[in-house]
Amino acid sequence: MKIAFTTKTGEMIDLHFGQAENFQIWEVGPDAASFLETVSVGEHGGDEEDRIAARARLLSECSIVYTMQIGGPAAAKLVALKIHPMKTNSEVSLKDTVERFQEVLRGNPPPWLRKAMNKGQLTAFDED
Repeated sequence: MKIAFTTKTGEMIDLHFGQAENFQIWEVGPDAASFLETVSVGEHGGDEEDRIAARARLLSECSIVYTMQIGGPAAAKLVALKIHPMKTNSEVSLKDTVERFQEVLRGNPPPWLRKAMNKGQLTAFDED
């Protein structure tokens, strides 16, 4: 699954969602994890609503966004796009976070995570 991280250097999850100018996108599975790309936010309108919406659209293929902090309106925009926001509340190692996440995937992931793992895949109920 694709996971976005708010990071200045690629080493730590160390930015507020609204302050991130770039997001690192990783592909993370139970047995392998790899960096895919860095996506840049750029300028998207003058007000906060436009900036939040632009960030959410930019990350639309991701299942999860790991960030140090995120406000309620931004979290709601992500959830509306079926992206699960995860707050760390402090600076944490990106590599350690990926490894801990993989441990959860190898075990018995909670229902919200199983749903996130299937993002973008059609089920029998989704077909018309």
